Formats: sequence, C-alpha cells, structure tokens
Amino acid sequence: MLSIEWTANGGWHAPRITPYQNFSLDPATCVFHYAFAAFDGLKAYKDSSNNTRLFRPDMNMQRLNKSSARIALPAFNGDALIELIDQLLKVDERWIPKERGYSLYIRPTMIGTQKTLGVGPPGSALLYVITSPVGPYYPTGFKAINLEATDYAVRAWPGGVGDKKLAANYAPCIVPQRAAASRGFQQNLWLFGEEEYITEVGTMNLFAVIKTKDGQRELVTAPLDGTILEGVTRDSILTLARERLEPQGWKISERKFTMKELADAADDGRLLEVFGAGTAAVVSPVRNIGWKGRLVNCGLHDHEEVGPVTLQMKNWIEDIQYGVEESIWR
Repeated sequence: MLSIEWTANGGWHAPRITPYQNFSLDPATCVFHYAFAAFDGLKAYKDSSNNTRLFRPDMNMQRLNKSSARIALPAFNGDALIELIDQLLKVDERWIPKERGYSLYIRPTMIGTQKTLGVGPPGSALLYVITSPVGPYYPTGFKAINLEATDYAVRAWPGGVGDKKLAANYAPCIVPQRAAASRGFQQNLWLFGEEEYITEVGTMNLFAVIKTKDGQRELVTAPLDGTILEGVTRDSILTLARERLEPQGWKISERKFTMKELADAADDGRLLEVFGAGTAAVVSPVRNIGWKGRLVNCGLHDHEEVGPVTLQMKNWIEDIQYGVEESIWR
C-alpha cells in the first residue's frame, strides 16, 4: 500500500510503500466524527503484451482533488500521485490479472487525521492507496437489473455534495437500497423534485436510448448540474458516442429528463435501452423500472439481458482499457 501524510505546518511528507497494514488512530480523530473522508476508484489492466495499463487516471486525480477540497482536505499533485501509483503497481504486479474482464482495483483515499472534537479544517491528513484484484462484474454474462424509482429519499440536491466522491454520500443510500431490495429491485433510481428528474442509479450514472417522436435516436444522460457525479465512464461514453454515433445521425444529449418522459417513451415503444455506467461494471443494463405501481419496460425482450448500444459501449471502452485499440487515454 501507498501512504503519504500531510500536516498544515509541514505540507506533504515523504511517500511510503509498505506491506498492507492497519492504521493506529486516536478515538478523537476527526474522520470518525465529522466524515472528513474522500475517495476515488480506478483500475489497472494487462494488455496482450503483458504491459500494465491505466484508464484516464488524470480524471480520477482531478475528481479526488475536487472532492477533498470540498471538505477542507489538502490538494495534491495529481501527476505525482499517478507516478506513485505506477510504482505501487510494480510492487503489486503479480496481483494484476491478465484475462479480459479482470483487473486490479485501485482505491485512493484521503482522510482527516487531526485528533480533535472541535469542528474545523483538519490540521493533518493521510492520503493512501490500496489495491485488490477483481473479476468480471457479471461472471456468467450480463444480467439486466430492475430499478425502483425512488422519490421518498434524496441522494443529492442543488448546492450539496452529490457531485463529489465523499464517504458521507454513500452510507445514507444503504437503507433505501435495502428497502428496494425487499420489494424485489436490485437498485434505486434516484428521482429529484416534483418533476421527478432522473439523476443516478445506485452509485452509477444513468443513460437512456430513446427514439424521439420525429424518429431520431438519442442517447441521453443527466447534465452535470452539481447533483451528478462526474463519472469517468460517463465522460468516456459521451466522448465515444459523439465521435462514433453522431456521424450516424444520433443525438447525444446531456439534459434534464423526467421519469414521466421515460414512461411515455416506453408506452410509445420509443424507449430502446437504459443502462448504468461506472468503474465497477463499465455498463449495467436495466430491464424494468418500478414507478407508481407499474413496471416500465426499458426495451429488453424477455430473452435479452443487454441491448446493442449498451454492449457496444462496453466493448469500445474495454478495447481501450486492455490495449486492443490504441487511444490517447492512458
């Protein structure tokens, strides 16, 4: 593991790569009481030449810096941390799986470590990175999930911190997720406001493939309005779609859209696909959305687990991640 201490007086201390070990923290450490904790997640892959590859780590560094700054934790040099992660990966190289679909998950985390019960900017912090091998999110192939449209609990709101990867954003989502599971749904589809705007699904960004009323195919996702996490996979899908689908006549949109709009499109046979997008699964196809006592079908037939656009996005991104396709994305 990699660890770097920071103090208000001394700045960043020398980085250390050590065996995985426990931390010793005072019971009054501020992270325990006031949630001074931010994290990010990325993966290392092996290509066919056995080279280790990362996928757009600069975006993860930028996001972690934004998240940390929002809770008064110190900024760090993103390029320097990527170099240190490269050094850690050389030590942990034997743990990086070689098969496609497998990878080494990398979790950089920053916590406030000042020993105080007073509420204020931490005078000390710890930035550390741990890793773990992970297998395919769907080991036996795609399995489309069912979502419960959730309006009784709110994941994020304007002026809040829903666009940051803060530890405090995640624990409050567990109870609604457990409630949805008790009703047979795998995840929550977070709605916002009286308009029931669609925001995110579980901890992933959400995309919908819709045929507009004039017959144009549209790939749509919610805009980055401060309530939506700036997903690396989200940005990658939008970039690839604009490069490869727009020339085919597609409309690629970042706009507000409502649950009613999705339901109306489904009723008209215009809702073609819905999928979540994130680091863990790349994409996660959706079969149905439970909303107002009905199931809204998201375009999949009973014998299908994934739609063509969802599968295409997965293949395009994985081809870059595993070095099958050369890209400017490191």
